[in-house]
Amino acid sequence: MTSLLLTAPPQLSRLQNLTSRQQPGLWQPRTRGLADKVNGAGLQKRTLWLHSDNSLSVGLIAKAGADLELSELTAIGPLDGRYGSKLKELRTIFSEYGLIRFRTLVECRWLQMLADLPEVAEVPPFDEPTKQLLEHFGTDFSLEDAQEVKNVERTTNHDVKAIEYVLKNRFQNHGTLSKVLEFTHFACTSEDINNLAHALILHEARSAHLLPAMDKVIDAIANLAERYAAEPMLCRTHGQTASPSTMGKEMAVFAFRLARQRKQIAAVPLYGKMAGAVGNYNAHMSAYPDIDWQQVAQSFVCDRMGVQWNPYVTQIEPHDYMAELFAAVSRFNTILLDFDRDIWSYISIGYFKQKTIAGEVGSSTMPHKVNPIDFENSEGNLGLANSLMEHLSAKLPISRWQRDLTDSTVLRNLGVGIGHSILAYTSTSRGISKLELDSKRLAADLENAWEVLAEPIQTVMRRYGIAEPYEKLKAFTRGQQMTENGMRDFVESLDALPAQAKQSLVALSPASYLGNAQQQAQQLKHHLQSL
Repeated sequence: MTSLLLTAPPQLSRLQNLTSRQQPGLWQPRTRGLADKVNGAGLQKRTLWLHSDNSLSVGLIAKAGADLELSELTAIGPLDGRYGSKLKELRTIFSEYGLIRFRTLVECRWLQMLADLPEVAEVPPFDEPTKQLLEHFGTDFSLEDAQEVKNVERTTNHDVKAIEYVLKNRFQNHGTLSKVLEFTHFACTSEDINNLAHALILHEARSAHLLPAMDKVIDAIANLAERYAAEPMLCRTHGQTASPSTMGKEMAVFAFRLARQRKQIAAVPLYGKMAGAVGNYNAHMSAYPDIDWQQVAQSFVCDRMGVQWNPYVTQIEPHDYMAELFAAVSRFNTILLDFDRDIWSYISIGYFKQKTIAGEVGSSTMPHKVNPIDFENSEGNLGLANSLMEHLSAKLPISRWQRDLTDSTVLRNLGVGIGHSILAYTSTSRGISKLELDSKRLAADLENAWEVLAEPIQTVMRRYGIAEPYEKLKAFTRGQQMTENGMRDFVESLDALPAQAKQSLVALSPASYLGNAQQQAQQLKHHLQSL
């Protein structure tokens, strides 16, 4: 069945008259009834489909500003829209729900910490069921729980205070917790809760998603290095022919570079604080002056939250570690972008072919094309990710005096740069899986590049004391298309060279002049393991 799409103005009478003239007696009753129905809906615009089986259907277009339900079609940003299905696991971490979940966990564990302090007699030790209940509030936090917090926030206009109120509401019907309600959020500033929540967010995202995606792309590139360790390839410096290598060794360069950055990313310590409004434990000490609150804070941050304790803070943990983390991720991304562009170029000159997938279309008008879309998608996402993370790295360590609020909205975008990064890693990995080396194309380029043997010839000439070897080869090769016979004739003309040296040079070809490129590619795993 074929269909014709017509976009109708607010009144359908024009379309009604048009179809009546074209198909007398056929469309008029149908369109008139449909027009009455659609116009009565009060929609700004609609589309009509006129089908070849004489049926008519309508598609309604929402008015500008309509309240559309969030979906992959209606999301403003592509991370929740077009790419939503690829990043859905990040939603439980970086979403508003995720932030509320981690904040709640911090609040509950802080109350548990107070109960474990003998000096805080007003909060007696909790029994095991109470401890489990508190942990349950933090770890088994539901969407409904988060929505309850958001409902309270409409009144408080304060996100962290809303969590405190919701927890108190839950606790008031519990025998033990109802007696210690006012120790919920005790001596805390909001940033005591927030900074630890953000550290937990980054810890989970890094360990569960970011590093595994990095490992996958590093492994894929390392596999290219192993597979093509012995495949000779003409190199290019400044876009011009240069000494040959192997494709495997050139892939090993990227795998090692990326692995170094991955190690640094994994090693960045995440920091936290629990030091009150300006970092001096003022409120804590006013209530319990005999407690070593610094020691308590260190124990809480390190042992209960699993991050490093920062002893010198203001109202905020200064976010320096975030700058370090995002700068390291940005370096990883820059190296991967370099890889994407090199692979794109190798595809362009025919060194790599791409496996075709049934049903996929390369171009809307050129049926023959198989475009390097995965590497292009990766490159675009890496650029977006780096622009965001470079801003995070530059902005987050700066806060006026003991604190300003400019970091708050910025911190809500932690997941955006990481999301674009993971998209890029996934795209590059997928692109690599489609690559097939065209060995014949590589061999053809090498066969047409005998001039690259000028380097070993002039180097051997130096060894045996022949004057001006570089200049002689330069005059012989520069700007010319050299051939095997031409290079052989030049070598044979060098009377000062020993016969064995001549024999070795004459036996060389562009495809065999590889140095230790193959060995370097084969040693990659050893060097990766040593990092």
